[in-house]
Amino acid sequence: MTGKRGGTNERTGRDESAETSETAGTDGTDEQRVDGTDDGKHTPGETALVLDAMLGKLSTYLRMCGYDATYTGERGLTDDETVLAVAHTEDRLVVTRDRALARRADRSVLLSTREVTDQLRELQDAGFALALADEPARCSACNRPLETVDWTEPTPEYAPPPHEQPVWRCRGCGQHFWKGSHWDDVASTLDQL
Repeated sequence: MTGKRGGTNERTGRDESAETSETAGTDGTDEQRVDGTDDGKHTPGETALVLDAMLGKLSTYLRMCGYDATYTGERGLTDDETVLAVAHTEDRLVVTRDRALARRADRSVLLSTREVTDQLRELQDAGFALALADEPARCSACNRPLETVDWTEPTPEYAPPPHEQPVWRCRGCGQHFWKGSHWDDVASTLDQL
């Protein structure tokens, strides 16, 4: 983040005069910082997130990148007070499109766009590492950790046999994952950022 409002982004060449990504501090001012750190860098193993109800699709992408990304819609977090309490208790950075929520959070990233690809660009510009891991770590459906399915274990009919390609199972919901066409589509989207 350059700290500029509007104009053309020097790094990406995009016109940002109408839409900007901001980070918000608790003092009510919009600050050009993320997470209260000087470097503004965020990696999956170090940054846990809570995403508001407007960002369900984004949560799937972030989970596939390895982020511990709680989505308020899945946890029944319907009001700002509860979202803020979860963010504080679980040490999560709030990612939101709601300016008032962002200002009230201890740590937040305020997104300005509706399209998931543009939201990913905003996060990347704010210092988030966005790449698919060699091995998926989190369930894209429920955010719980994944475990490798042993090559001798049976899999559901929708999943390939683990002796043909690696398969992972969610420890929470039991869904199975593998690197198929959906993985390739997400990789392609991330490559275009």
